Amino acid sequence: MRAVHFGAGNIGRGFIGPVLSDSGYEVCFVGRNRLKIAQLQERGRYPVTLANDERDRFIVENVTALHLKDQEQVAQAVAEAEIVTTAVGLTALKDIAGAIAQGIENRLNSNAYPKPLHIIACENGVGSSQKLKNLVYRHLKQPLKGRADRCVAFPDVMVDRIVPVQTHKDPLEIVVEPFSEWVIPRSELIADYTEIKGVHYVDSLDSYLERKLFTVNTGHCSAAYFGYLEGCSSIQEAMSDPGIKDRVRGVLQETGALLVHLYGFDPAAHDRYIHKIMDRFINPNFNDKISRVARSPLRKLSPNDRLLRPAMLAHELGLETSYLVSAITSALLYGDPNDQEAVLLQEEIRTAGLSAVLASRLGVPAEHPLHGEILKAYRRACLRHPHLASSGFESMVQILRG
Repeated sequence: MRAVHFGAGNIGRGFIGPVLSDSGYEVCFVGRNRLKIAQLQERGRYPVTLANDERDRFIVENVTALHLKDQEQVAQAVAEAEIVTTAVGLTALKDIAGAIAQGIENRLNSNAYPKPLHIIACENGVGSSQKLKNLVYRHLKQPLKGRADRCVAFPDVMVDRIVPVQTHKDPLEIVVEPFSEWVIPRSELIADYTEIKGVHYVDSLDSYLERKLFTVNTGHCSAAYFGYLEGCSSIQEAMSDPGIKDRVRGVLQETGALLVHLYGFDPAAHDRYIHKIMDRFINPNFNDKISRVARSPLRKLSPNDRLLRPAMLAHELGLETSYLVSAITSALLYGDPNDQEAVLLQEEIRTAGLSAVLASRLGVPAEHPLHGEILKAYRRACLRHPHLASSGFESMVQILRG
C-alpha cells in the first residue's frame, strides 16, 4: 500500500508518518526542505523519540520523499496512492492543491474504474479536508469533477499531538509527546477503505472536533498568551506559575461547561479530560516555546476559531465567559515583533482602535455585550502590564489611563 504525505515537518514525521508506516504503508513525504528530502530518500527511515521519562525511541521504516517542485513525480505518486494526507498548515493548502489535482487527473485518465482514493487534511482547523477539496477542484476540469466525486473522498478528521519546534544534529530526528489522537468519521469514507491502525473511527466527528478545539487548542493558546504577558519563554514555564495554571483551568472549565451543554458529555469524565490536557501542557520533558504556540494571533482570534467561537457560544447560552474574555484580551496584547500577524494586529489596534478591530477582525459588534467586556478587560490588562510599553504600547497605556 502506498501513501503520500504532504509536509515533511514535525507533525508529518512525528505523527502522521509513523501511524501510516505502522499500518503497512510505504510513505512518500512531499516537502520543501531539500536536506530532509534528500535524507529521507537516502535512508528510507528515521528515528522518533517520545518525550516521556524513559525517552522511548523507535524507527519509522519504509519511507521515501519527493520535493514539492518535482510536480510530475509528485502527481504520479498521488495517482498511485491509496491515501494522501497533509500537515502543511491551512494557509499552505493552496500550494499543494495543483499537484493533488494533477494526480487525480492522472489517476482518472489511466483507469476507467480507478480504486478509491482518500485525501485527508490533518490540519488544525474545522473542515480542513473540505477546504482542500475546494482548492483542488479549482484545478480540475468540469467533466473530471463528477468522476472524482465517485472515487475520491475528502473526509474531515481530528488530529491531536503536540510536537514543539526543535533542532537536532540528525535533521530527521524528532521528539514528540506520547499522547496522540486521530479521529475519522466512517460516513465520509468510500467502500473498501482499509482502516489505519491506531486511528479512532466514529459515526460523527462534530463533538470530537469541538472538544479538541475548545480544550486542547483553546487551553494551549491561553497558556501561551497568559505566559507572554508574564514574560515566560515556554509553555512549561508558564504552567509552573500557579496563577497562570489557575487561569488556564478557568478557561477550560468555561469551555467544558459549554461542551457539556452542547454534546451531553458526562461532566466528571470531561473534567478528567481537562486534567489530562493540562498535564500534557505541563510535560517537563518538553520545552515548547511561547512563540510557537502563540503565533498567528489573528488566525487564533478569528470568529470561528478557538477563542471567539466558544466565548460567543457560551454567552448566547448564558454561561460564564470571564476567563475566556481574559484569554482573548491577552491575545490582543500579543506583540512579538518576529510574528507578522502580531505586528499587523498591533498596528491595526493603534491606527483603527480596539473597538474597530473587535468588530471587523473578531466579529464582535459594538452592540454585543462581550464587546464592552473585552474593552474593559483590555484596559485593565494594559494597566497591569506596563512592561508592554517597551513594545510600542506606551502611548496606548497613556490613553487608557486618561
